[in-house]
Amino acid sequence: MRDRARIPVLRRFLASWRSSLQAKVLASVLAMTLISLAVVTALMSSTIRDGIVNQRRQSVLTESARSITGVRALLNSSAASNSTQIQQLLQDTIGTLQSGAGGQRDVFLWRMREQPTPQITVNDVSSDPDLGGLITPELRAAVARDAESAHWQSIAIADGDSMLPGMVVGAAIEVPVAGTFELYLMYSLDAEQRTLTFIQRVLIVSIAALTGVLVLITWLVTRQVVRPIVAVSSAAERIADGHLDERLPVRGSDEVAALESSFNAMAASLQDQIERLAHLSALQRRFVSDVSHELRTPLTTVRMAVDLLHDERDEFPRATRRSVELLKDQIDRFESLLTDLLEISRFDAGAAHLDVDARDVASMVRGIIEGMMPLADNEGVVIELKTPLDRVVCELDTVRFERIIRNLLANAIEHAEGKPVEVEIAQTTSAIAVRVRDHGVGLSESDLTHVFDRFWRGDPARARTTGGTGLGLSISLEDALLHNGRLEVAGAPGEGATFLLTLPKNSATPILDAPLLVRDPAPEPLRYDTIISLEDVVIPHDDVQPQGGNE
Repeated sequence: MRDRARIPVLRRFLASWRSSLQAKVLASVLAMTLISLAVVTALMSSTIRDGIVNQRRQSVLTESARSITGVRALLNSSAASNSTQIQQLLQDTIGTLQSGAGGQRDVFLWRMREQPTPQITVNDVSSDPDLGGLITPELRAAVARDAESAHWQSIAIADGDSMLPGMVVGAAIEVPVAGTFELYLMYSLDAEQRTLTFIQRVLIVSIAALTGVLVLITWLVTRQVVRPIVAVSSAAERIADGHLDERLPVRGSDEVAALESSFNAMAASLQDQIERLAHLSALQRRFVSDVSHELRTPLTTVRMAVDLLHDERDEFPRATRRSVELLKDQIDRFESLLTDLLEISRFDAGAAHLDVDARDVASMVRGIIEGMMPLADNEGVVIELKTPLDRVVCELDTVRFERIIRNLLANAIEHAEGKPVEVEIAQTTSAIAVRVRDHGVGLSESDLTHVFDRFWRGDPARARTTGGTGLGLSISLEDALLHNGRLEVAGAPGEGATFLLTLPKNSATPILDAPLLVRDPAPEPLRYDTIISLEDVVIPHDDVQPQGGNE
């Protein structure tokens, strides 16, 4: 449970680390400060401990040497001659050593092992027999080997549940008549340990206070630096959202003020350029709209005259008849271009709207394919249609939907290079999809980014059979967006291109699940109605739910 509780805390820390410069600086300063102070504290604590211990050790050794010398002199001058007197002498010696110490110490007088039997035998004497076990055999062996010198050893003295540091000093002494004894002086270093603990606590508190002060100072400094950056970021986001008049208040004349001034100058320049471009774009749209409308009337007159000439073309000489046919083709192309320009003008002016009916998508696509068969036959292209057995019903604008599919089919046929064009229809509970795929020249990565641009053509040098204006795919994308749908494209050079139209079944609701993918083919339904050639097929094209038809 504790591990699970730590996960959200860790995630919040990582999120703050990634999103906040101030958090990064504070965490870095805190980590470096703690590491540095921990190293300094360890060094100081070790130095102080060594100093206190060495000083106390030297004091103990000096005091022990003086005590040992005094005991030897006392025993050598003693007149004790029997066991009772010598036993009392040893007891008095322990009392003298304990009372003469500068601090609390325990004294042990033990008969040395492995020596000749003395004239008088006396018992070992100790101020605290329970502590005798702290005197190790190694220390006793060292005292036995070198009777003239004092030997010492560090020990740990039990004090309840804790252990206190201590030190024991041993030397050999001669007791009259009783032989050689081992004298051990045991010192407790508890006072020095308390002093060291107090110093360590002071160091820890000082480190904590210093760390807090450093973190506070760092927070204040970074806040002064980060606040302008946050203000610049917020202002940049507002400018990106369209608030071009957003500016930063400039305070002072330091580097931050210079940054704010530079940002304001950049924003002003950007606003001026965007407004100029918007003005030029508005003028361009107005010019296209005005020219398109102004050309409509003379074009109608020219169209009437050309139609009249075209109807009478059989009475003209061959060269004149050919000129009339070419003139009519160019008038048709010009009229198509004018129609596209007027439609683009409606999109730019926000005047485009939908006139939706519930329609059978499969039936409409079949009808569009039938109308495109002459072009497909001329190019030697076979159109393959895959549609589910169930009816695919969608509320859509008939004119705009047919225009999208017609543009996609014309584009696929023109670039298929005689290979089949696949049209697939699918649906989910919230959306319908129509995917058109050819296996022709394909599209490069650069082409994919410009394929929906106005007047863009993948290869202007190619001979065009449909008389396109370069506006078809752009208008198709606008029509799809007007339905709250999307038009996607994928492809690769030499592998063909795939266009995927996805529309919500109801234009007022979003697309919750896509029926098809533009790159990866979706699993096929269990049963398909597949049409290879539509020449002999009767095309049903009735409304599913008539709502004041716009056929």
